[in-house]
Amino acid sequence: MLLAQGLARASSPAAGETVHITIVTATAPDGMDDAALPFRVVRRPGFVALLKLLWEADMIHLAGPCFLPMVMGLALRKPGVVEHHGYQAVCPNGLLFYEPTKSICPGHFMARRYHKCLGCNAESVGWIGSVAKLLLTIPRRWACQHLAANIAVSNHVQNRIDLVRIRVIYHGIPDPLCGREQHAEDCVATHSRPPTFAYVGRLVSEKGLDLLVEAAHRLDADHRSFTIKFIGDGPERPRLQADALAFGLRNSVVFTGYLKEADFDSALEDVDAVVMPSIWEETAGLSAIEHMMRGRLVIAADVGGLGEMVGEAGMKFPVGDVEGLASCMRRVLDQPSLTKELGEKANERALRLFPEARMVAEHVALYRELLQTRTRPDDLCSPQRS
Repeated sequence: MLLAQGLARASSPAAGETVHITIVTATAPDGMDDAALPFRVVRRPGFVALLKLLWEADMIHLAGPCFLPMVMGLALRKPGVVEHHGYQAVCPNGLLFYEPTKSICPGHFMARRYHKCLGCNAESVGWIGSVAKLLLTIPRRWACQHLAANIAVSNHVQNRIDLVRIRVIYHGIPDPLCGREQHAEDCVATHSRPPTFAYVGRLVSEKGLDLLVEAAHRLDADHRSFTIKFIGDGPERPRLQADALAFGLRNSVVFTGYLKEADFDSALEDVDAVVMPSIWEETAGLSAIEHMMRGRLVIAADVGGLGEMVGEAGMKFPVGDVEGLASCMRRVLDQPSLTKELGEKANERALRLFPEARMVAEHVALYRELLQTRTRPDDLCSPQRS
């Protein structure tokens, strides 16, 4: 949405440069007024309609390596770009997360240990589904290698998917505090008593949320006073709630469920730090970027693109290390000034690396480069990485 809106703003009829944007999606409107958007939206097109849309396009941008439009674009000899928000080009489940051991995958697909890939996904989608995922990953990667360009959302993703004609473009988001006199101070919690930590997002196993409950148990054993909010919902919620009760954390751990707009903002008002204990290789950690832009301290596992985004502007601990996470939380409890200090550093880093205008400008520059050198897909962009 942000990229499409930014491209629409970049259109300059006065300068003879008009950009027409069409978003093609398989999602239903769900109450959204498509007519109010500054670009055209086509929902759930059939094969013929999709072919016509791709034929009419000068540039095809794919949010992830969607196989059918990739192949159709190559057949039509259109400049195509894939933005990789996941690992679908090197992993059948797209997560590089080995389900049998709940651990980071060492790269079984690229090492041609296909039996490992089959066993990884069989439990969630069955053996037939697992075979289908594996077989589709092979031509999907081939297609990515033959497109005009690939975009990685972090240096980590670029290194992991190892594709030719690839460059890094970080996510960009609007500055929610633009126009307000006090930047980071406005969004840093007012040091509630007890101090409050929060996890925000889906409650799924790869997010490492049991680490946060266990860290809370250790803090409670030290007779520390604190609150932890789990803001979001997902399949892990019942187990996490049961663990919290078993540890005697009924008064310290709160599960809000999924919240929208005003309720969501209200739940974050008294939060001193956001905790992201992921045990999989997050591609970029968009949630971390959003909180950093608001000047909020982020405590994160130093893994994948998540650690890359946080940099030195937050607190990081080794992936899967409960005591490392508990130590970070203790620092916040013992040194309340860190909330403001690191929140300001986070805001400065976010404004420098993740502004929306920068993201849009880098996409526009790539599109222009590809259109100016428009020949065969294999010749459109040098393999040199940047």
